[in-house]
Amino acid sequence: MHGLIGKMTATPGQREALIAILLDVVDDMTGCLSYIVAKDLDDANAIWITEVWDSQASHAASLELPVVQQAITIAKPLIADFGDSIITMPVGGHGLAS
Repeated sequence: MHGLIGKMTATPGQREALIAILLDVVDDMTGCLSYIVAKDLDDANAIWITEVWDSQASHAASLELPVVQQAITIAKPLIADFGDSIITMPVGGHGLAS
């Protein structure tokens, strides 16, 4: 498995719109086992995205999907900053096969 955890900051007042864009493409990403978007409670513009993929290759392939490319184009003007980002190796948990 391949995991990613990252922070993204929306331009002021655009967090809800950015969240909607990110969540709109979830069903179209083959190999995505979990994709969670969460609001940062200390920063009204920040969100955290936690992803689990069946492989790094599936994640890379998802970035080439037309629907994902379109979402990136629409989301770019709403993104003020990309914060911390880490790559993980999920080993299991509720909702994930071991």
